[in-house]
Amino acid sequence: MDVAPDSALTHSLLSVADYEQAALARMSSEALVYIGGGAGDEVTLADNVAAWGRLALRPRVLVAAGQCDPAVQVLGARRPHPLIVAPTAFQRLVHPDGEIATARAAAATGAVMCVSTFASTGVAALAEAVPDAARWFQLYVLSDRGETRAMIEAAAHSGYEALVITVDRPVLGLRERELRVRFRDPAAGPTDGGPDRIDANLSWDDLAGLAEVAQLPVLLKGVMTAEDARLAVEHGAAGVIVSNHGGRQLDGVLAGADALAPIVDEVDGRIDVLVDGGIRRGTDVVKALALGARAVLVGRPLTWGLAVAGTDGAQRVIEILLAELLNALALVGCPRAADLHRGFLAPAPWSAGPAR
Repeated sequence: MDVAPDSALTHSLLSVADYEQAALARMSSEALVYIGGGAGDEVTLADNVAAWGRLALRPRVLVAAGQCDPAVQVLGARRPHPLIVAPTAFQRLVHPDGEIATARAAAATGAVMCVSTFASTGVAALAEAVPDAARWFQLYVLSDRGETRAMIEAAAHSGYEALVITVDRPVLGLRERELRVRFRDPAAGPTDGGPDRIDANLSWDDLAGLAEVAQLPVLLKGVMTAEDARLAVEHGAAGVIVSNHGGRQLDGVLAGADALAPIVDEVDGRIDVLVDGGIRRGTDVVKALALGARAVLVGRPLTWGLAVAGTDGAQRVIEILLAELLNALALVGCPRAADLHRGFLAPAPWSAGPAR
């Protein structure tokens, strides 16, 4: 369903939750199933959001907070803030401009755009359309390693700055919403045949070869245990992304907020740790950084913004989260995002998290 953006509506939307509600009224039934669904009973899908609410903030006072700095260091480079656009496939399901619109929003706000293997627009075309966007390439390793190599080389040639290998998808999770409507992934470009072609036998032994092809920093997306984080360090990864695939793979696993701290402790600064899943407020970002994440990836909220108003909507979602982040830094008494630590956190007295 393509609906022209309503500027009055866009300016009346004040939170990510507002954009979610507006997007639900505009998205096609197919897009609603794909974007909104999770695996199994969707316990993890819901807990990804609730888990951030189980952490309370411990603000410090009488701290000079007139100027706050959200900048962070990720992969050895200074980034103006810790928000990264998570790889989300098939964005033309919600807007005809798809990933190009999202990349323009990322470029306008200084966010890194992580582009999916199953993007509606190829990596070279996206780089040409939005050359000023900082870009990472998310890779699903295909059974055809020659085709996988070609995708990596195309991304490197087009100026992508990092390779993000998704490692939590040997097989597709049981997504009952999709099964009930017989949703079929609209795969395009070099991945015709789609997600069924992903290599289920990917192992730690494969990482060195993929990194050699890329000649880029490699992050592993989908790491949820300290044991696997240790192996990531041993196998030369530049970072890990603590992620349960948005609750779309194995239901009943920990939320990112709960899995994050043990992984940070295990790697002990040797590689970067990032996290995704359930980020809906700037305070969630503060909590993630205080737990030790270098940055956060945001997926569904950007898709909601895209559905409501294309580039303008996606950009506005990033701007809302950044404004909330700056506000939270001032009020928690930590003007520099890079200085956040676990002393700013405590277990929340509520059990299920506050209403969102």
